[in-house]
Parts: sequence; C-alpha cells; structure tokens
Amino acid sequence: MDLRPLGKTGLSVSVLSLGGLFVSKAGGPFDRARDAVHHAISRGVNYIDTAPMYLDSEEVLGRILSDSPERVILSTKLGARPQPFDPRDKNALLESFETSCKLLGRDQIDILMIHEPDRPRQFDWWEAMDEARGPVMDVIDRLKGEGRIRFAGLGGTTAYDMARLLRTGRFDVVLTAFNTSLLWREAWQEVLPAAAEHAVGVVAGSPLQQGALARVWREEVETAQWLSKPRREQFRKLYSLVDETGIPLAELSLRFLLSEPRIASILTGARSVEEVDANVDAIAKGPLPSELLGKLDEIAAMVPFRPHDEPFALPFGRPYDGTPAAGPV
Repeated sequence: MDLRPLGKTGLSVSVLSLGGLFVSKAGGPFDRARDAVHHAISRGVNYIDTAPMYLDSEEVLGRILSDSPERVILSTKLGARPQPFDPRDKNALLESFETSCKLLGRDQIDILMIHEPDRPRQFDWWEAMDEARGPVMDVIDRLKGEGRIRFAGLGGTTAYDMARLLRTGRFDVVLTAFNTSLLWREAWQEVLPAAAEHAVGVVAGSPLQQGALARVWREEVETAQWLSKPRREQFRKLYSLVDETGIPLAELSLRFLLSEPRIASILTGARSVEEVDANVDAIAKGPLPSELLGKLDEIAAMVPFRPHDEPFALPFGRPYDGTPAAGPV
C-alpha cells in the first residue's frame, strides 16, 4: 500500500483508508467487523476515521484496535453528542471528546474533526466563519494545547463553505465528502485549491457516492422518476465507458481519485474481508491513464453542478422519500 503525506501534519497515510460507519452495528456482526479491520491493517491501511454519530462505531473500533499490534492513525469528530446537541456548550463538547477517548481506548486522538461545520442552518457553529472563530474552535485549541489531539480537521459536504474555513489557515486536515468523486466534482472548484494554499491534508470520503458509483444500475437509471434527464444521459455515457474499458465501476471510481495527487487518502467503507480485498486490489492497479481521465472529464462536464431536485445521495437500490439535493438540514 502506497503512502502519501497528509498535508503539513508530517503524517504519511495509506492511499486507501477505512471509514468507521460500517465498523458498527450498521455493518453486521462484531466478528465480521473485527476481521475486516484487522485484514485492512494487514494489507497496509494505516488510517481509520470514525465519529460519535456513526452508531456504535467508536466502541467497536476501540475493542478491535485493542487487539491490534499496529497503531493506526485515528480520527474522530465533535458533534451529535449529547442530545440535544449544542455546539456552543464547551463543557458538553469536552465531555463528548472524553467519551470518544474512553470508547476508542486512547488518551490522545490523532485528528479531531468538526463534523459538518458548513451547516449553519442546523448548528450555530461560528461567531465568525471567515475567521473560524467560535466555541468549538476554542475547545479544539485547548485540546491541541494540552496535547490531547495532534491535529484539527474539518469534515463536511458543502464545498464553498468548507473552502472559506480552510482559508483561515486554522486546520490541518479536511475530509471532503459527496463532492469529490468521479461525477461529483465541486471539490475541484474550491476545496482542493484552498487546501493546497494552506498545505491542508485532503481525505476524500464517499468515493462511491453511497453506492451510486459502486456498480452499474442500468434498470434504475432508465426507470427512476427522480433522476433528471441530463443525469440519466450522463450515466448512460458512463456505463458505455465501463463496457468499453471492461473496468468495473467501483474500481474506476477509486482509481480516478487515486489519480488526483492532491488527495492523500481515499476513505472507503468495508463491511467484510472480501470488500477490503476488492478495494485494495483496485487501488493496487494504480492511477488511470490520462486518456481515460480525459473521457471521464468529458462525462463529468455533462452535469457540472447538481440539478436542484436531485436527491442528495442517489438512492439506487433503496426507497426514496423525496429528500432534495441539499441533503439533511
């Protein structure tokens, strides 16, 4: 497994990392999660991301990693705990951090991220966003000064607000999700340039768009009433390219992100040893050739920005309740 520098942190992270959402009861039995994590580490994965809002992921990872001889780089997040969540309550934030440490079995967390700090409609995170000033940053600065965390990070979905925060120079790592993938390219407009300006390490989350890019969904593309005409045409073109190259869509998606040198690590969810192997084997084939990247750029340009009524995560293979493109607010 190749390693890449994580911005200015001095850390070197595996180009493929492991997301903690499915290392929880969402992913199935504990034994299967344990085997998947241990196998990922044995294949060179050295970075794992989790969060308090990922069900019991912190607790499960704490149990699993206590049995691992390798010390992995670990990130978790502030947010969601306790309920009702108040990001202006410093004591509650500190209590949440201590709970994360207890569950994960660590006195120090490598990277503590602010979870969804780009959603001011839901959370009053900031006194001044353009300065990244507010109670949450006061807590992060305190924990950093005490040596309880090594680096401060952002984890979010709105590319333009994320870029504003990165340009304050107060963050070391960014986890950008739902805008950094083969078809969803908003991160290239603002997040990646802003991260480069301040040597912020970039981790790409949701590379398969919660399943939309995990496989070919031909029937759904032709019949889904919620899919816009330009997006439908885009998927048809993409599937024709999959047929032409013979490269499975999930592999194409992972290797596309691997081809972007500004991305340090690609965060994937794996529920089993088999899924770990599929992801690692895909990455092992290396970046895509420039000619193929050019064809993917042309396909992405067919829908450069999301249609207003598009579901936040395209619900191929599962029921759709009508949630609009903006996602949860």
